[in-house]
Amino acid sequence: MWATNAKVVGIVLGTLALYTLIANKIPQVQSEVPQTLTLGANVTPEQLVAAGEKVFNGIGGCPTCHGLGTRAPNLLTDEKGQGPIGARCGKRESGKSCKQYLYESLDQPGAYVAEGYQPIMPVMTKQLSPEQVWAVIAFLESRGGMVDVTASDIPATSSTSTPSPTGGGGGGAGAGGFAGGSTDPKAIIQAAGCLACHKLEGQGQVIAPDLTHVGSRRAAQSIRKKILDPASSVTQGYEKLAGIMPKSFGTMMNAAQLESLVQYLAAHK
Repeated sequence: MWATNAKVVGIVLGTLALYTLIANKIPQVQSEVPQTLTLGANVTPEQLVAAGEKVFNGIGGCPTCHGLGTRAPNLLTDEKGQGPIGARCGKRESGKSCKQYLYESLDQPGAYVAEGYQPIMPVMTKQLSPEQVWAVIAFLESRGGMVDVTASDIPATSSTSTPSPTGGGGGGAGAGGFAGGSTDPKAIIQAAGCLACHKLEGQGQVIAPDLTHVGSRRAAQSIRKKILDPASSVTQGYEKLAGIMPKSFGTMMNAAQLESLVQYLAAHK
């Protein structure tokens, strides 16, 4: 009897050790939702600009494309003799103020594409909270222009609706976390704006590698690493696009969302 019990205990301990080893092999991703900005009714333009600069350079990942003026228009300094974005944003589209144009660029990036560039920008209102969106707009206006974003533009509470350039509404990452907290890979792909660059199941663009059969090229571990560290590898033939994929997805998704997306893509053989 003692021999049998010892054998059972050995099997149990061996199984636990195996699962522990497997769990430790999976990269531990901190469940980190983009920080919610606290911008009260008396928020000043200086506070908005400071908050927007942090989002622009941090969770927004904007300098990846907009810092040099090669993949997307240079927003911070001169662009083709027109000055920084704050000096030219009110002249982009007839009838649209700078604030309206910038909001449209974040919410409907395909509505107006600057000449000489491709429509590769994801829908940022699905990645950022309304507070973050309006703070970024204030920061961009400050680059050569006048900041007219106020607390009235920022929704008082977050909901599932999309804010408008005149204020009200909610949405973005503030509603239950990234993709609303969903682990549905299709919802995650939509929230991340993946199809703005990648093609998958007949939808999306072909600017970046086609993901329809990505599982036949990359194992789950490789896909996971690419999402967490886009610079870890570059697909042959896409060297000119190296660095275009935002580095923030690994921190925007929680661990369950990341694994759901990885397994979904790995299944596309």
